[in-house]
Order: sequence, then C-alpha cells, then structure tokens
Amino acid sequence: MFARTITIAAILLTGFISVPAQARVDVNIDLDLSPPPPRVVVVPEPQHGHIWSPGYWAWDGRHHVWVEGRWIQVREGYRWEPERWEDRGHHRYHFEPGHWERERHHREHERYEHERHEHEHGHRGER
Repeated sequence: MFARTITIAAILLTGFISVPAQARVDVNIDLDLSPPPPRVVVVPEPQHGHIWSPGYWAWDGRHHVWVEGRWIQVREGYRWEPERWEDRGHHRYHFEPGHWERERHHREHERYEHERHEHEHGHRGER
C-alpha cells in the first residue's frame, strides 16, 4: 500500500513539474527607480546570420544589474526588439523584454497570399 501511494505521488508530482516547463511566463516589472544609463560597449565583429542585441540593465529584485550584449541568430521575416526600460511618466519605468516582431512587408505579403488564395478558391467553386 505504501509503495503504491509513493508511485501515485511520484506520477502526480512529475505531471505538476512538467506543466510549468511548457507554459509561457510573462513577468512585468514596473519601478519608481530609473535604470542607470546604458554602458558604452564596443560591439564585437559581426557574425554571419546573427544580429547584435545590446546590453541592458536588468532588475534582480533589489537593484539594477548589467546584462552583457549578445549575438542572436536572425529569424527571417522578423526584427529583434531588444530589452529596454520604457519611461511611463511620473517616475515610473517599465521593463520590456526583448522579443521578435514580424516585419511589416511579410505581414502584407501573407495577407496578399491569403486573399489571393480565397479569390482563387472562390472562382474554383463557381466552375
């Protein structure tokens, strides 16, 4: 009986542990303290197929800590928006994590292709 209880508990615990690993977590950081000015850094030589993401000030729960810049592999059709602090006014600063944004011309191309497909599909249905 004890072994069965342990087995069931282990299975349940494994399920609970694996779920957070699959979930996306967004953390919002808003402070009444502005980050220090960015550090002046010499950007290393370019790497083929990569873009440079500049360093930034992160918040560790007590104070700002510098995070070094890094090379990020390019994603076709996207542009990288680096980490940054946004001044929200009234001495409020919001941390915006780095993320990929679809480039405008790719969205327009996808919309054009979708509309073209719908148009062609409509004509095929009339034949």
